[in-house]
Amino acid sequence: MSATAPARPFRTVLRLHRTALIVWGAFVAGLIGRLVWLDEITVDAVRAAEAECSRGPWGCVDVLEALDFSQPLEQVGFLVHHGFLAVAAFAGGALIGRELESGTARLAWTQGVTPARWLAAKLLVPALVLTAGGTALVLVFRRVWAANRDLVVLADGWASADVFVARGPATVAYALCALAVGTLTALLLRRALPALAVSVTAVWLLGAVLERHRARLWPAEALPAHEEFALPDSAWRLEAVGTGHPTAYHPASHFWPLHLVETGLVLAVAVVAAVAAFAVLRRRTA
Repeated sequence: MSATAPARPFRTVLRLHRTALIVWGAFVAGLIGRLVWLDEITVDAVRAAEAECSRGPWGCVDVLEALDFSQPLEQVGFLVHHGFLAVAAFAGGALIGRELESGTARLAWTQGVTPARWLAAKLLVPALVLTAGGTALVLVFRRVWAANRDLVVLADGWASADVFVARGPATVAYALCALAVGTLTALLLRRALPALAVSVTAVWLLGAVLERHRARLWPAEALPAHEEFALPDSAWRLEAVGTGHPTAYHPASHFWPLHLVETGLVLAVAVVAAVAAFAVLRRRTA
């Protein structure tokens, strides 16, 4: 009996939230399937159309053909990027808020599961699932992006907000942060619907603030105004060129420094929220 007791709250979390687990699995599988389709089917069709068009007497506009690949890829990036909002809603509402509001959590605490152990299970199980699914999405997205970079037509290129997050560990960081913030909010409000609304708003604001200030997370390069022609095509321009003023920009090589700094900031918020959640729980159950 004692050998199996430690695993009980983890199994309980999986059983109580199996619907959410299925939805998450379907979400990840669906997006990966869409990416594979784009890489294996759409790309071949686009390249075949470009080759056929280039043999014609009038040539063709490659950008129009590439949009058949680029636009769906950007849509997948949007879903990968903003999936953390759904995580915040789940954590604030169903995972923690509903159990506190209904009294289910207190019932569990009378069945040999301490509040701290209950909360640890509530956080650890979703965290593992989110990390596994998010990592898979990032790896496949990166592979499809890199293999067909010439077909990606985006105004901001690699700095496009959705693509920027979807290409690296910030995807997982935002999901874990949403889980922690949703949990903390639910413990503070103890009502499912208010916690859901506040959680989503809080993590959305965090993402919006970091996106707005993303360019400042790493020192930019600069070119004199008269050398603007030397700006690489892949560069992320930060300032419009003015007479006599340098052009500030981030080269493509700045993607990882910018991305990792943002990832670190988001994970720091996640850690603070998780620690605060345990502190609030300890104070209210003392």
